[in-house]
Amino acid sequence: MDWLNDLRQEGERATRMATDLEFYCSENLRIRPKAGGLVPFLWNPAQRELHRRIEEQKAKTGRVRVIVLKARQMGISTYFASRFYKSTTALPGVMTQIIAHEKPASRNLFALVKRFHENMPDAIKQPTGADNSEQLMFSAIDSGYTVSVATEEGAGRSGTANFAHLSEAAFWHSLQEQLAALVQTIPDIDGTEIAIETTGNQFGDEFHQLWRRAEAGDSEFMAVFLPWSIDPNYRRALPEGFAMTAEESALAELHGLDAEQICWRRAKISQLGSEDHFKREYPLIPDEAFMASQFDSFITSDLVLAARKAKDIEPYGNLIVGVDPAGMGDDSTAIAWRRGHCIPKIERHRKLTTMEIAGLVMKIIREDRPAKVNIDVGGLGVGVYDRLIEQGHGDVVTAVNFGSKPLEPPPLDDTGKPSGGNANRRAELWNNLRNALQAGHFSIPDNDSLHADLTSVGYKFDSQGRLLLEAKADMKKRGMPSPDEADAVALCFAEPGGSPVVRSKATNFHRVINYPRMVVA
Repeated sequence: MDWLNDLRQEGERATRMATDLEFYCSENLRIRPKAGGLVPFLWNPAQRELHRRIEEQKAKTGRVRVIVLKARQMGISTYFASRFYKSTTALPGVMTQIIAHEKPASRNLFALVKRFHENMPDAIKQPTGADNSEQLMFSAIDSGYTVSVATEEGAGRSGTANFAHLSEAAFWHSLQEQLAALVQTIPDIDGTEIAIETTGNQFGDEFHQLWRRAEAGDSEFMAVFLPWSIDPNYRRALPEGFAMTAEESALAELHGLDAEQICWRRAKISQLGSEDHFKREYPLIPDEAFMASQFDSFITSDLVLAARKAKDIEPYGNLIVGVDPAGMGDDSTAIAWRRGHCIPKIERHRKLTTMEIAGLVMKIIREDRPAKVNIDVGGLGVGVYDRLIEQGHGDVVTAVNFGSKPLEPPPLDDTGKPSGGNANRRAELWNNLRNALQAGHFSIPDNDSLHADLTSVGYKFDSQGRLLLEAKADMKKRGMPSPDEADAVALCFAEPGGSPVVRSKATNFHRVINYPRMVVA
């Protein structure tokens, strides 16, 4: 019966070859490592994590639309080359586009594909028809590749493709215009895939705008960030006498890095010439991938990162909920939960009606029993607030109008006249939030989209010296999405001074509900 067992094993292997991309790569594909030669394509942790995220999206939506922001030389281009090669050689009548920012990059990506094909086992290797510098066709199944460059004239606009690999998109000319044209060549149907992968470039450029919309959930593309620390090769043996600086020790603790990773980082900074250049080429968080020398955010990245990585901060006392409603538009309805020194949870919801938002908040009131729910009523929120009052929740719900006057009076100058302070309620709440972050010992979710929201808002001072935050409309003019999650968090700081102790409406005094500690923001 050995033949039957062999037949069963062969069938199991064939099934795995068809369904397990990592196994397919290790068995069939060959790559050229840095040391030279040809070796089987064995995945690294970054490729494995990316594959997991992509397969989750595909299972949920039926298609792949992904933007990958990454550190350099992590094998992400090789992963996409293998993914699309398997599909292109297995499915009849499909086309794959490869487009990079310059000719050498396009040639290198195409060389990956040709190397795969040249070294495939003969038993499963597809015969080729056209084979040149811009095209590779598999004659038996009428499938193949086209290769081009993202030039000023545009690329890939003609014909229809099923798969598209768009490389180093942050360095494309007129990215938004080219991408809009390219997306139209990919049918809006299940089974199609568009992969955009790149290192970062400049804060506020077209790719940064594209990335932020994906990160905020405002596009069909899923944002995937891969830090350099995930790559096991980015480490260096410690020289004799190696010791971390205080700054390096703090960084290691913050990101869970070991001494060999810090040693590699130090050497790479020396090669690149500056820490800023290192961060752009090898980011640990998305914010580092975009050099922001021209932009002054109201809340700085270091404050947010410290709160993201804060440990052993337990949520105590009153629950305060902030609700930033958005309705059926492009923005999201964001809800944040705060207990004392901690924002334990944030939710984002899209395309909800006024009644649906009100129903969601009533569910939170019923199940979580918050001491206060603060709702932005500068728009759709007024309808949500009115519905909640109508349903008998007036003792819990508070209307907050971002454009109204601040609660706290402005400071007085030497002549006794008001000087400085906050221009409106939104500035006051964000100021309270920043004060809490600056004081330290404050925790927020370890969330890239919240981080970007908090650090993407600019500020200025009016003629009276009052703080005025950048308006959402102005942010959208420069391509940034509305900071919905950050506004929801700020709404948790509506009490005087940002205190977590909720005031009683009846007495106008503060009441403490089983709360052992108090934040003075």
